[in-house]
Amino acid sequence: MVCVFATHCNTLQHTATHCKTLQHNATYCKTMPHTVTHCNTLQHTATHCHTLQHTATHCHTLQHTATHCNTLQHTATHCNTLQHTATHCNTLQHTATHCKTLQHTAKHCNTLQHNATHCHTLPHTATHCHTLQHNATQCNTLQHTATLCNTLQHNVR
Repeated sequence: MVCVFATHCNTLQHTATHCKTLQHNATYCKTMPHTVTHCNTLQHTATHCHTLQHTATHCHTLQHTATHCNTLQHTATHCNTLQHTATHCNTLQHTATHCKTLQHTAKHCNTLQHNATHCHTLPHTATHCHTLQHNATQCNTLQHTATLCNTLQHNVR
């Protein structure tokens, strides 16, 4: 669309240059005794040329605006891409924080599992300890009996 405006604007510029020549002729016409009809035609043409010059200036402004608009559209697209990237980055940060929390929870869980395993071993150890105490008590009784037996044997002889 910008190229169409450029071609149109160049045509209008060429016409504006031609109009300046006609304006000059119209001014010259006023000072020289020519026919009134020819002079009026030149004045009308000069007025039309002035309008075309104004249109050519307006066309250049529109061309500049179109270029600026294209730049703004490109910038807006880039901005949208950056916003999408920022949103994705925020999601990744949230995920990383959640992952650290899960890692901490896993370490805590491993500690609890170790404690639970140790806790399950304790009743077995307590039972074993109880058996050892019972055996120690029996052993003390046997020792006491052996000592008593030795004493009795010693006295009998």
